Amino acid sequence: MRNLVRMDGPVLVFGGPYGNFEATVALLAEARRRAIPTRNVVCTGDVVAYAADALATTALIRRTGLRVVMGNCEESLGGDAGDCGCGFAEGSACAALSVTWYAHAQHSLDAASRRWMRLLPRRLDLIVGRRRLAVIHGGARRINRFIFASTGLAVKRTELAFAGCDGIVAGHCGLPFSQLVDGRLRHNAGAIGMPANDGTSRVWYATLTPQRGGLLVEHHSLAYDHASAAAKMREAGLPEGYAAALECGLWPSCDVLPAAERASRGKPLRPVPLFWPAVAAAA
Repeated sequence: MRNLVRMDGPVLVFGGPYGNFEATVALLAEARRRAIPTRNVVCTGDVVAYAADALATTALIRRTGLRVVMGNCEESLGGDAGDCGCGFAEGSACAALSVTWYAHAQHSLDAASRRWMRLLPRRLDLIVGRRRLAVIHGGARRINRFIFASTGLAVKRTELAFAGCDGIVAGHCGLPFSQLVDGRLRHNAGAIGMPANDGTSRVWYATLTPQRGGLLVEHHSLAYDHASAAAKMREAGLPEGYAAALECGLWPSCDVLPAAERASRGKPLRPVPLFWPAVAAAA
């Protein structure tokens, strides 16, 4: 039986806190500013990754009681796996850099945090604005599948068919986008723990707002105390490339990116709202 939750009013979706405590605090403050209750806040996973505050970020998210689906990092850390399970190509720069931050995360977390990670659902189904949305981390079949804005429509159609719902809300790739595929939604809110490789220190989240006649899907940038988060990473001896990325907004490696996303490196994002017209009530 899948987790099924009906949500009235705006829903705030975010991904990839990545152990960035300052960004997580800012995100929760943003939810309060928008008067979105915690019960309507959803995280697409990877609570812990590149940044320094694995335990503090996990503890904060657990205390709030917001809804979280399992990411590959939770799967790996909760199961005491030997690597992050991110799906990086063997021998790539991303794979090499992950060794240090994953070891830091393993060392930082306590038993209670690991148990919480093990028990997270891999999928959460939401009813929002008469639409049924599957919230997952990466792919509908594979938790660490990278799906980007430029990923082919055939792949997205297959994913949506397998999910068996009106739309998919996911994370993992770290870059925000919203797209309608044959009238169904593929949405990625982006990540709050790391900039979107767009040459700015901003991070991203999204809101899904039921409106008369449909659902409004909006991406929002978020400013936070990135300097403090970067300083903590350097103090912990984490990879300089990721610490610098918090400040300059450029990833230290683009190994995972398709050609279109590589070509957009350093170009500030300007996502436009997407209005998704209503259909018959969800089952």
